[in-house]
Amino acid sequence: MSLAEYPSRLLESAVNEFASLPGIGRKTAFRLVMNLLRRDAEEVRKFGETIIRLHNEIRYCTICNNISDTEICTICSDEKRDHSQVCVVENIQDVIAIENTRQYKGVYHVLGGIISPVDGIGPSDLKIDSLEEKIRKGGIREIIFALSTTIEGDTTNFYLYKRLSKYDVLFTALARGVAVGDELEYTDEITLGRAINNRNPYHQ
Repeated sequence: MSLAEYPSRLLESAVNEFASLPGIGRKTAFRLVMNLLRRDAEEVRKFGETIIRLHNEIRYCTICNNISDTEICTICSDEKRDHSQVCVVENIQDVIAIENTRQYKGVYHVLGGIISPVDGIGPSDLKIDSLEEKIRKGGIREIIFALSTTIEGDTTNFYLYKRLSKYDVLFTALARGVAVGDELEYTDEITLGRAINNRNPYHQ
């Protein structure tokens, strides 16, 4: 849509902001904006305040880098979880995907991405130093590589293994029930749950 097609610059600006979100086209953005306009002022105010609070007040767990409302997330603070078992994931969406399977009882480490030279992302851009520090301190029995089965995910697995294999820790990876090229957050819960339970020793 061009500016001439919008009856208001405020409307166009709002559409542009929604359309800047991943996966939101301009038609969808327009429908979302129009939906907000049909709501009463109090609903819109709560919507706006929630987004602002999310941006300003959200925290990241100081142990695993997961999103949290407190310094330490509910998973890391749960004494019933197996803290000797650390599942390494790319992002917070992957934590949610694995938790939804209800098959995993350990803890996590969120890298914040995967190695991708094409996108200019190298090892120094990821939370790898803190992962190594956890292992160095001791108490970790198993590291589970649960990254997407893409070239970038496999490259990251390989880098992590080469860097961390000097430590006396078992390294495992998800079983290939997850199809090659798949991202974890889009894998169905049954397949992902089986991939976790049937994980294999990782070695190169």
